[in-house]
Amino acid sequence: MSGVPQHENRRQRFPRPRPGAAPPSAEVLARIDATSPHRPIMLREVLRTLQPRPGDVVVDATLGGGGHAEALLAHIQPRGRLVGLDVDATELPRTEARLRADGYDAGACVIQHANFANLAAVVAQHSPGGADLVLADLGVSSMQHDTPARGFNFRTVGPLDMRMDPSSGGETAAALLGRLDEAALAALLTSHADEPHAGLIAHLLTRERVTTTHALERTVRAGLGAALPDLPRGDVKLSVRRTLQALRIAVNAEFEALERLLHALPTCLAPGGRVAILTFHSGEDRRVKKAFQAGHRAGLYSSIAREVIRSTKEETRANRRASSAKLRWAVRSARPL
Repeated sequence: MSGVPQHENRRQRFPRPRPGAAPPSAEVLARIDATSPHRPIMLREVLRTLQPRPGDVVVDATLGGGGHAEALLAHIQPRGRLVGLDVDATELPRTEARLRADGYDAGACVIQHANFANLAAVVAQHSPGGADLVLADLGVSSMQHDTPARGFNFRTVGPLDMRMDPSSGGETAAALLGRLDEAALAALLTSHADEPHAGLIAHLLTRERVTTTHALERTVRAGLGAALPDLPRGDVKLSVRRTLQALRIAVNAEFEALERLLHALPTCLAPGGRVAILTFHSGEDRRVKKAFQAGHRAGLYSSIAREVIRSTKEETRANRRASSAKLRWAVRSARPL
């Protein structure tokens, strides 16, 4: 077997070129690589998929640090407009300041604290005829992941919070663990993370009732090691990650929000409009794939990604978080819905 990952042997398939769309600008890409606080995942592939052109109305449904947005803004000027959304208000002021410093005023770039589940209302407000392009980069952002107090990462000690929008109140991961019984937690770990040791981990966590990231990591690692001494260390680490992932998805109702986004997308796109969605979890990718396939069969989309697009070997080596990224796209039908 070759040492090259399977996806590197596939031909990368992108939608047909849009009239008037320019290829990604090497100058823009180099500037973003040099200045962005966090490197946007699969930026070149996103631009090749969406093919932004001057005058487009774009919705970046997961603004984060603004890396993707910065590149899209550069390609839709003049006359273009980007609406940047994020469910987490913490980073929005810094991202807005960066984009304003690049010269994008409120006419070119609108920043809004909103969940992409409410995409239909956002598009109706800013572009009643539908957006030309929509981008959604799912999962936890680099800023959230790298902030210990948010509780998304077990490498540093922090509270088991994991709420993407703390300002909305809501239940923390620690509170969720304290509320669920063993059977319910096992079911959650299976449905939200495909965890093969869900029953054992649920037993460990309902017995200990942990409240910090380190306590969760220690409990799962020690419990799996004692019960399954032959389990490789790498598999134990993956189980810890999947447990955190399942809790995060549940705390933020991520699957429910994604389902609402996918349902609304066809009516949120202008005829011929394009959507690109980056996923980092098999449950997310399955939902996106099935929704695009169903929309294509129903005539809502004129074309969709037949195969998932993966990051290059070079990007994966440079940015480990890109290794699990999957990109899918769809193009809305030109006929009225």
